[in-house]
Amino acid sequence: MNRGCCILHALPSCLLVLVMARTCTAQENFSWEQTKTRFEAANPVLKANLLAVDEMRAEEITAFLRPNPQFTLAADGTQIAPDQGVWQPMTGTFVVPTISYLHERAHKRELRQQSAQEGTRITSAQSDDVKRNLEFTLRQAFVATLESKAVLELARADLAYYDRIIEIARARYQAGDIAQIDLDRIELLRVQYEVEIQSATVSLRTAKIQLLQLLNDRTPVEQFDVNGPFDFSDSLQPLDAYRQIALANRPDLQAALQTAQQAETNHKLAIANGSTDPTWSGWYTWNSSNNNPHGLQTVGGSVNIPLRIFDRNQGEKQRTLLDINRSQQLEEATRAQVFSDVDSAYTQVQSSVELLRPYKAKYRDQATRVRDTVTYAYQHGGASLMDFLNAQSDYRTVQLAYLQLIGSYLTAAGQLNLAVGTEAIQ
Repeated sequence: MNRGCCILHALPSCLLVLVMARTCTAQENFSWEQTKTRFEAANPVLKANLLAVDEMRAEEITAFLRPNPQFTLAADGTQIAPDQGVWQPMTGTFVVPTISYLHERAHKRELRQQSAQEGTRITSAQSDDVKRNLEFTLRQAFVATLESKAVLELARADLAYYDRIIEIARARYQAGDIAQIDLDRIELLRVQYEVEIQSATVSLRTAKIQLLQLLNDRTPVEQFDVNGPFDFSDSLQPLDAYRQIALANRPDLQAALQTAQQAETNHKLAIANGSTDPTWSGWYTWNSSNNNPHGLQTVGGSVNIPLRIFDRNQGEKQRTLLDINRSQQLEEATRAQVFSDVDSAYTQVQSSVELLRPYKAKYRDQATRVRDTVTYAYQHGGASLMDFLNAQSDYRTVQLAYLQLIGSYLTAAGQLNLAVGTEAIQ
């Protein structure tokens, strides 16, 4: 009786442990948006680039700092020999505290800050460009995972279908309708489906491993999965629309534009640095040995103006002027690269859509119809074994080609998104 009560008391705890264990081992399934959100939050490369942007913002503070004033304390007039046998070393000593300050002219400080702010914008755009390329890699791994899942599902469905054919062939062999050699050839063909399943399984695990690496996730591959539509859309905007989107969104182009602007600012700063900056000084003096007994305390001031006869920052002025032209040329090169990327990616998407349309509208259904018809005819003696095997092979080829074309389309769509700098095609 006591043993039964103990078992009843322990039962809820056991059930709770089983439920928790099942929850812990349940497979996580993420959509593309969820995957991208986790990527943006966890990828260490993106985090490092964001820290680089913060470093540049800190440099803006340094660039706008004023020069520090200088404090000097001097003492003079101390007697080092006794006068008429009386030792009074501090009698003639006078102390001179001095304050000096470098006055920067020609808006040097403001130009330094402007150049630093433009440097921050350049670094931010470069960080966005790294993110753009990494998101394309993430998208490729995501598409590869979906494609491998679709191929694996197709291979399993084909194997299940073919196993039914083998069962029917064995029944016909036992009934004497087909020869042993025909049964052997049918059974040998099964290994192709097994190979396809293993290849798709390896491809699926490889794609998931790459996804987990980009997500900086240590989840076991068996407990991680993604889902999303594995299909295509034949609606495309005109090419000029994608070009305009790219001009407005490509971060590498924005970085090139900011670099050209910073080069102009740096040239203005170089000209400003060629100007003369005076140093203002002021001091106070107390001199007990002054000839005027009523004027022991004095004040004074001075200005120190460097004579910029030889060094007027000529080299930096020339270098920054040349850098303006160089930055403008790089900007034009980047703009040309943007148009090239968009045009190439757009052509790839268009080509994939043109190939997919007849497959979806015609070839897939035809391949299925031919396979089922020839299989039925072979089962009833109306088709040869070679016709049956060819129909099976044609069906697999068409269905697999369709899945691969969808994968190519989604990769090309990701390439177009990479080219325009945003997800223009979902």
